[in-house]
Amino acid sequence: MNDYSHGPHLRVVPVELVEANAFVAAMHRHHKPCVGHRFSLGCVGDDGLLVGVAIVGRPVARLADSPREILEVSRLATDGTPNACSVLYAAAARAGKAMGYKRIQTYTLPAEGGASLRATGWISEGDAGGGQWKHTDGKPRRTDQPTDIKTRWALTLNIYDQTVRLPIWETDSPTQLEFVPTAALVCGMLDGLVTP
Repeated sequence: MNDYSHGPHLRVVPVELVEANAFVAAMHRHHKPCVGHRFSLGCVGDDGLLVGVAIVGRPVARLADSPREILEVSRLATDGTPNACSVLYAAAARAGKAMGYKRIQTYTLPAEGGASLRATGWISEGDAGGGQWKHTDGKPRRTDQPTDIKTRWALTLNIYDQTVRLPIWETDSPTQLEFVPTAALVCGMLDGLVTP
């Protein structure tokens, strides 16, 4: 942990998943690195040293609502620097709001009090998850990470109908264009690299 006598001046920076996962592998008490993410954020002190990370992805629970509407902070780890957790939770929520998500959520273990979440306006929704279950392919749940009942915390980001409809493009083909967007294809279209 860094020695900041009057508290550090913390700022948020974008980090790549590989960087965030390296920090999680070194600092997280009970979880391993993540396979994927929507985005990851870092928290740095005055000296530029990374003191914490948040990995934000789609909801892990199979029965969660639409992943186009909900974000989940799947990992948050710090070196113990005061207020780093609060800075990261607040920044993840601001980024999610700016991106148009309706909700952001995370889970804590009973031993983790949730002070940083309460300080940034997140609401405890009570107990959730935990226990044993099987994947759809019949494999048992991993046991190398906590399987206890957890507390779900959430924050409403945007309240509006977020249904995304794509325009119908004219084509030279006599059949109607069937268009199923992917992030790469949509980004390519926005950059003028791909034409529908």
